[in-house]
Amino acid sequence: MINSEGLPAQVACRVLQVSESGFYEWRRRPPSARSIRHVWLTDMIRQVHTASRGTYGANRVHAELTMGYGVGVGHNAVEMLMRRAGLAGLPGSRRRRRPAVIGVTAADLVDRNFIRTEPDQLWLTDITEHRTREGKVYCAVVLDVLSRRVVGWSIDSSPTSSLVTSALGYGYRESTTHQWDCDPFRSGRPVHLLGVYPPGPPVGLGPLYGVDRRLLR
Repeated sequence: MINSEGLPAQVACRVLQVSESGFYEWRRRPPSARSIRHVWLTDMIRQVHTASRGTYGANRVHAELTMGYGVGVGHNAVEMLMRRAGLAGLPGSRRRRRPAVIGVTAADLVDRNFIRTEPDQLWLTDITEHRTREGKVYCAVVLDVLSRRVVGWSIDSSPTSSLVTSALGYGYRESTTHQWDCDPFRSGRPVHLLGVYPPGPPVGLGPLYGVDRRLLR
């Protein structure tokens, strides 16, 4: 540095607060094995960094040296030598945390009241996933709240809305407690899907038995 910058040794030693004799002794001393290794490692680091088009940082350079070239070197040494050589990788893109979007949920038509005195007043449904040798299958089950009886079920390879409507339609057709003059599921698709409502009470049956009745079909 002193020779390259053309600085007098006497001035440089005074600024650095070192003796001139120590400086010249250091100049005459042969390079240590550590410094030679650092020069060699720096050259290897430059090669890896150049091959990555300047994208690799200390982590990837260290991984490439140790796993790709079998060089025994620590991560801190790689980081230090890269810093001295003025090498750095490209910063990774920071993932932006998006706030959770609260979707519109179905209305609670039963007001969390699952006690019933008659069958077919309230049905519950759920979908479960099962692994088989042929792949995943999904099972939708419709359960009567009072009797705990499975009134309808359906199995398909995809958890689509038709899986639920098939189970509901099966339960509707098998239910003998109430017979309707019309079939809400005759089209193969439900009315309003999960918020399933029958298309009004059939002629001659009168009004439905409260808000709970609107949920079960």
